[in-house]
Amino acid sequence: MHVQVISSVNEAQADRFTHRTAIVIDVLRAASTIVAALQAGASGIYSVETVLEARALQRPSDLLAGERFCRKIPGFDLGNSPDEFTSEAVMGRRIILTTTNGTRALHKAARADHLLAGSLLNAAACSRAALELRRDIVLLCSGSHDEFALEDGLCAGAIVANLQAGSPSGLEMDDFAAAMLSLYNNASGRIYETLAASATGKRLIKLGMSRDVRHCAQLDSSEIIPRMQGDMIVRG
Repeated sequence: MHVQVISSVNEAQADRFTHRTAIVIDVLRAASTIVAALQAGASGIYSVETVLEARALQRPSDLLAGERFCRKIPGFDLGNSPDEFTSEAVMGRRIILTTTNGTRALHKAARADHLLAGSLLNAAACSRAALELRRDIVLLCSGSHDEFALEDGLCAGAIVANLQAGSPSGLEMDDFAAAMLSLYNNASGRIYETLAASATGKRLIKLGMSRDVRHCAQLDSSEIIPRMQGDMIVRG
């Protein structure tokens, strides 16, 4: 089995996902929020790229959620903070989500045979699911403003570490995957501190969203595996 890591959505080319399992990573915060929403009982999540698409797709019972430049979109029901997605707010509801980077990355990876959403919250669970699908694996770091984001690389390293542990016959990886594995091995004892020191983490903390950073730093706290089924992300 071969694993490659793509550093940001700007580096993603559609043909790199064909016949593979893709795990789209957006630690701060889209993938973490998707995990939280499904954990809280949302029926599914539509990932769209623009605010106009979100509004056009909305049906009466749907919730609009998302952010632009870390802030909740005006007129939307929810932002992109995992703590907003409580059972009281989302149970049985369909969510239409648009974010600056994560939902773009999900669309970039749409040609994959199997598409999962990964975060630090579900890194081990995502790794096990990907191994069971028996395809080569591509990890797409959503990044921030078309550039690599440290927190996504850290999560990619955590997933690679789990894939390596679950592959007794050996795991082939590209150089960037090996680099992210080293990053994770060096930082695994200080996950929150690494997120808080990242550019996105600093931005969120400055905006008063330190709770989001702490929530998203909870390594392997969830067994939820968000999986694309048709056009909707559901609990796998």
